[in-house]
Amino acid sequence: FSKVYGPVFTVYFGLKPIVVLHGYEAVKEALIDHGEEFSGRGSFPVAEKVNKGLGILFSNGKKWKEIRRFSLMTLRNFGMGKRSIEDRVQEEARCLVEELRKTSALPCDPTFILGCAPCNVICSVVFHKRFDYKDQRFLNLMEKFNENLRLLSSPWIQEKHNQQSEFTTENLIATVTDVFGAGTETTSTTLRFGLLLLLKYPEVTAKVQEEIERVVGRNRSPCMQDRSHMPYTDAVVHEIQRYIDLIPTNLPHAVTCDVKFRNYLIPKGTTIITSLTSVLHNDKEFPNPEMFDPGHFLDKSGNFKKSDYFMPFSTGKRMCVGEGLARMELFLFLTTILQNFNLKSQVDPKDIDITPIANAFGRVPPLYQLCFIPV
Repeated sequence: FSKVYGPVFTVYFGLKPIVVLHGYEAVKEALIDHGEEFSGRGSFPVAEKVNKGLGILFSNGKKWKEIRRFSLMTLRNFGMGKRSIEDRVQEEARCLVEELRKTSALPCDPTFILGCAPCNVICSVVFHKRFDYKDQRFLNLMEKFNENLRLLSSPWIQEKHNQQSEFTTENLIATVTDVFGAGTETTSTTLRFGLLLLLKYPEVTAKVQEEIERVVGRNRSPCMQDRSHMPYTDAVVHEIQRYIDLIPTNLPHAVTCDVKFRNYLIPKGTTIITSLTSVLHNDKEFPNPEMFDPGHFLDKSGNFKKSDYFMPFSTGKRMCVGEGLARMELFLFLTTILQNFNLKSQVDPKDIDITPIANAFGRVPPLYQLCFIPV
């Protein structure tokens, strides 16, 4: 459609007009330059039924602003972006490696184990406690953390008589559920897709392992300080996120008032879909965007090359609250796994199919088995 109608066009979902923004310039102009006007959350019927407009992901207006500010402040107080969280992620990476050792180099589907690790990081942030991967409570939490989160009905009710307050027990539960949902599944799917790509491209994996060996060695765990000395590994992690394009059309936005945008008048409340695919797979910024190529993030000298088009976490006022934590987890989990194991595929790399088995709201990698061979 964008080839015919340009970067701004309308499609109808049933009777409902939805404005689509396609390409880096239009997405950036809306979400950054007109950030406030485009900061509403668009209609998402399933989530509305579950969240009832509460939490951080699907709320709007004053409710969203207060809860987002509170969430960012609380995550920072809990150590996000600081050394204390890095210690927790490193500890979890070591536990993940021990769990992978127990597979005894036999073929396994990594889905469950890779789900435990990011979930445990969120547990250690929110509950200040990680769980053993066999812990029945943890398994229940993984299956349906909703019920357990009622335990979080904490007595933060100095606000008890303030009828206007957004800080209700229900809103707290919805927010923590959002943090879990958004912080577990996205990271574990990215790790799972990432390992599949590393199986498909063993020459990439070998170069990452060579860099880990040279910079980190065997006698300590990788840490975030290493990243600046590991341009190739950094590029691989970025390329995994760019290539898999996890949430292709972002979460829906909405305009908070009537907006004049590129000579169009968009009425207040209109749902806006921003195509992240059109940014992450832009062929001028990333030549041959359909190819998995860490060179997309390297300059001619092999140094890491930043790109404004790297938007897997969206951008602007509603960009992912947990971006810093997610990027730390992806780097530390992948480097710690590759420091300790060689990955062995069950099929010839050239026969590995990396086509997603679902490609709608999110892109889900196919199920596969691999062997973790201790180094």
